[in-house]
Amino acid sequence: MKWRRSCALALSAALLLAGVPAGAAPSEDVVDRLEAVPGLTVVGERRTEPGFRLFDLTFTQPADHREPRSETFEQRLTLLHRDRAAPAVAHTTGYGLPSKVRRTEPTRLVDGNQVTLEHRFFATSRPDPADWGDLDIWQAATDQHRIIEALKRVYRHEWITTGASKGGMTAVYHRRFYPRDVDGTIAYVAPNDVDNDRDAYDEFLAEAGTDPACRRALVDLQREALRRRDELTARFRAHAHAEGLTFDRIIGDIDRGLEMVVLDAPWAFWQYRGQQDCGEIPGTDANTGAIYRFLDETVEFAFYTDQGIEPYVPYYYQSGTQLGWPDVSDAHLADLLHHRDLMQPRNLVAPEIPMRFEPGRMRRIDAWVRGAGSQLMFVNGAEDPWSAEPFELGPGSEDSHSYLVPGANHGAEIAGLPADRRAEAEAVVRRWAGVREPVRTRSEELDRRPLERRPR
Repeated sequence: MKWRRSCALALSAALLLAGVPAGAAPSEDVVDRLEAVPGLTVVGERRTEPGFRLFDLTFTQPADHREPRSETFEQRLTLLHRDRAAPAVAHTTGYGLPSKVRRTEPTRLVDGNQVTLEHRFFATSRPDPADWGDLDIWQAATDQHRIIEALKRVYRHEWITTGASKGGMTAVYHRRFYPRDVDGTIAYVAPNDVDNDRDAYDEFLAEAGTDPACRRALVDLQREALRRRDELTARFRAHAHAEGLTFDRIIGDIDRGLEMVVLDAPWAFWQYRGQQDCGEIPGTDANTGAIYRFLDETVEFAFYTDQGIEPYVPYYYQSGTQLGWPDVSDAHLADLLHHRDLMQPRNLVAPEIPMRFEPGRMRRIDAWVRGAGSQLMFVNGAEDPWSAEPFELGPGSEDSHSYLVPGANHGAEIAGLPADRRAEAEAVVRRWAGVREPVRTRSEELDRRPLERRPR
């Protein structure tokens, strides 16, 4: 393959620069070891930060692990390779595969290798034709199990798993079904909807931030936006027309899309912005352009179109079948709404895809975390709405830890903890990974983890 020849030339040049005599046999290249792993395909190599090699990979998975000889699909992965003697971090996105690959916080802490997995049914990691009944937490956990087991042929030292948001949830589910696969799991901002009929999210939003006036301003904005429905819809329609965005396949119509944007505003504000932005909330006397811009910056109108929702349909399917979802009251807007209970997963999945909710699935996960989970770490943001229903540890949670980052929202990291708690958490991660000394990262800013915009 052409890229392999380029790699060989680069390796030869590196050996010469390092003083290795011409003609000397180089050590076995990691590519050779990767290509020897059954089911793994090395698609190509890309340039990345110094000290690492970045590979695009696929791994052949059965559509249904209960029927391993059934049809298969190629699950996409990326690999940031540093050293086969270093620990490995399996990073579950819970969604699609990011085009820009950066080291997660645990990878930076242990200076390790990083494998990033695309979740089944997202983007191209999907059987064709797809049986949506094969999209469940056990099937996804088994995908991850098979990949980790396969790559242990290459990386034989400690393994830890990590993920943020739905990726954090996915990492926990993997540990539930395959608890001995890895040496530790760090789940960031991962919600745990134990009882889908009893939510704490309304209570959280009623107390979010430090200023009641900010919360009132968000409600006033919602009501004013609905009063200006016609003006905002006209702007939304013009934008959709210009960008080729539609509403008929999933959303239903533009009126429903507009109401979804308005309903989502307080949640999105606290999830991604926060108290420091309260002064930017337009008042009821603001012009319509200012209201539209604020809603677009906070929620993004284009998200509530068919094209915006489509990449996230697998998440909404999982929410409506197993994971559960936040049911936030719309009663304060009832007199202005044309549609009620819009923010339900069934309204965000194409109608031809069947869905049936399985109550109790998350209760069993929660019972395992409390009663038998080990080497688990949960990192949540104190200002993040998703932290209203977190994973909680119990008497059976051996060597497990939970941290709430003050002032942080859905981007919470260990680095945001007070110094003593940060040192404690970092020491745990390094211990799990078999790393004795703190690692000096090359570029903290360069390696910031990009977060998926959802779940919501």
